[in-house]
Amino acid sequence: MTSLTTPLYDPNGQKKGPRRGFESDQHIFQMGPTGAKIKDGLIRKAKVRKSYGKIREKEPVVVPKYYAEQSSSEPEPAPASMELHPARQAMLDRSQESPVSNLSQSSHQPREKRPRRPKHAPFEKEARLVQQQKAAAQERREAAENVRLERQRKIEERERFRKAMTKARTGGKNGQRKLGRESKVLLERVRSLVAE
Repeated sequence: MTSLTTPLYDPNGQKKGPRRGFESDQHIFQMGPTGAKIKDGLIRKAKVRKSYGKIREKEPVVVPKYYAEQSSSEPEPAPASMELHPARQAMLDRSQESPVSNLSQSSHQPREKRPRRPKHAPFEKEARLVQQQKAAAQERREAAENVRLERQRKIEERERFRKAMTKARTGGKNGQRKLGRESKVLLERVRSLVAE
């Protein structure tokens, strides 16, 4: 949408194109009767703005008394002087007198380094708790693994004992039990029981 208050000439003195009247966006026309109402409202507002602008140009600008009194009573700020403040001037004079001595003093005194504070961990308590939980879970896993291995070992030992006893009970050449074999298996079982 173009404004009606645009001048025919720009500040550089070059002539602008001809005025085309009031222009509005195309989508307003596609809205039917509602678009016509919107366009009429835009035209009316533009005309009001234009007439108000003409009235403002004709009338002189009137400053209220309150603002006029304030502006006249305030003293003009003094321009910044080129003189330095006495304390600053004294400091500069001191630094110009002994620049070598200042450097030598500063080079002999090493700066003390403050011990650096440890970085703040935002979830320190939670991290500690999780670490403890992980350690407890690892201990439980190891204990369960040990129990499983022990059970597996006992099952294998029982199976070995059963096979040995079966072999010992089978008859020999004349169908008799092999007591020497059977005694060795039983002795080994007794030793394991005593050891536990």
